[in-house]
Amino acid sequence: MKTTPLDIQQQQFKVKFRGFDIHEVDKFLEQMADTFASLRQENENLHEKVRRLKLESHGYKEREETFKRAMLNSQKVLEQMKENARKSAELIIADAEVRAEKILNRAHNRLAQLHEDIVELKRQRLQIEVQISSVIEAHSKLLEIGKESMERSDEDDSKLKLLKKS
Repeated sequence: MKTTPLDIQQQQFKVKFRGFDIHEVDKFLEQMADTFASLRQENENLHEKVRRLKLESHGYKEREETFKRAMLNSQKVLEQMKENARKSAELIIADAEVRAEKILNRAHNRLAQLHEDIVELKRQRLQIEVQISSVIEAHSKLLEIGKESMERSDEDDSKLKLLKKS
């Protein structure tokens, strides 16, 4: 059974011969009742405060759990983004390597074609040089034949002039 301040105030004691001073006892009981009332009120206030703090603590724990879940989700999303970025980078690098390989193949093919063209041009140059040389040689022979023919003709003319003079 809980004792209340009213119980303290209403407590009656038997009076005996040479007993306590009733006024002092009543005054003491009154003080005790006031002290008990204030302690009881303080205790109730503290119980209320503890209840509020427990509710507050529970709310904080729930928020903490929510934050933990949010952090874990954020971390998972971040890891997923990193993985996606890594895969994207790998795809970009692979695509760049394929393009570079194609460019190198085209360059090698073009280089081979240019070498073939150079060889063909050298062959054509030699052929033209041979043809020009043949034409020059033929014209030189014609000039020599023409020169010999002119010299014979000049000789014949000289002989004729000698014959006409004589």
